[in-house]
Amino acid sequence: NYIPLTPVKKFDLKTQTIFNTYAIGVATNRDAWVCNFSKSVIEINIKKMISFYNEQQNSFRSAKAENQNLEIENFIDSDAKKISWTRALRKDASNGIEHKFQINDFITGTYRPFTKQKIYFYKSFIESPGLNTKLFPNQNLKNLAICLTGMGASKDFSIILTDSIPDVQVIMNGQVFPLYYYEENNSTQKGLFDTGDHNDYIRRDGISDFILERATKQYGKNVTKEDIFYYVYGFLHCPEYREMFANDLKKMLPRLPLVEDVRDFWSFSKAGRKLAELHINYETVPAFDGVVVKGADSDFFHVDKMRFPKKDQKDTIIYNSRISISNIPAAAYEYVVNGKSAIEWVMERYAVTTHKDSGIKNDPNDWATEVENPRYILDLVLSIINVSVQTVEIVKGLPQVKFE
Repeated sequence: NYIPLTPVKKFDLKTQTIFNTYAIGVATNRDAWVCNFSKSVIEINIKKMISFYNEQQNSFRSAKAENQNLEIENFIDSDAKKISWTRALRKDASNGIEHKFQINDFITGTYRPFTKQKIYFYKSFIESPGLNTKLFPNQNLKNLAICLTGMGASKDFSIILTDSIPDVQVIMNGQVFPLYYYEENNSTQKGLFDTGDHNDYIRRDGISDFILERATKQYGKNVTKEDIFYYVYGFLHCPEYREMFANDLKKMLPRLPLVEDVRDFWSFSKAGRKLAELHINYETVPAFDGVVVKGADSDFFHVDKMRFPKKDQKDTIIYNSRISISNIPAAAYEYVVNGKSAIEWVMERYAVTTHKDSGIKNDPNDWATEVENPRYILDLVLSIINVSVQTVEIVKGLPQVKFE
């Protein structure tokens, strides 16, 4: 009797589901090359890769002229320090397609929970872009999308909200449910001085007319599609629901009830809005009151890898050789997203790493430099501690739901 989130056919305006459409997160299949904390690092590496690719496709075209039976797989140089080949890129080379660096193809994307990175979103270098360009056509058109665990994932069900193009592993095998989607406006004639993005696209609702009609009939005419979107986000945090249907949520995408009591509907919707505010604007959330930071007056904010003093001592984080964060409440670690606490996601992702195959370095300190905030990573950790505590409190305050 529960209502599916997903339509059988995407963009079906007559669907009897909660959303009209959904997408899968982006899979680049060459993350080290096109995703990085530093735009400059991506630009340097991608220019080298494009140059090498063009050399390869030119050489193959010449060789093919002499040997018509030559296959691209038997010709190309697969040195992982020079290029990352995928099926689509091999096909381009086989077809003699040349690629050029495009400076305007950089975006900011959601790479992992509470982790932003720059992405070189040049479609020929993104193996599976999915429908994400319909959800986030450019950086000026605003949207929100619920990312949740895809079918067959080994991790427990989880969700997070994003306001930018998400990687497929933000949440494991992530499926993406948007507040809106955008269609190109091919009928508009631009004026001489008209360069506005809003005229280039028509915004459509991701929430179906069907569910709006059901909700207004049940809860009153004041209910909007936005209220329903936040109801979904709030309800999918419900501990009783996630526990009761844990096995089902590993096999299929969620189906949701419309709760009987109108007061519960509004409680879930309002909680969803509060969670959304926290999870989207997490960078601006102040430090949790009571957390102690030592050594910040050193002005040395460089991070190599954050760690705990001991494996089971999580009330303290050793930020670097001079800075430590202590008195972290245990409740903060109760906020688990995609298999681990939000705090530990930040500790793991904001570490200097080098990709084994390509040798490409990914340094979160570059992000702090490029946003011109040396304290960015430290402030982020402090914010996520508070975000986590507040999330746990909001979830504990959700209405109790009985499932039969």
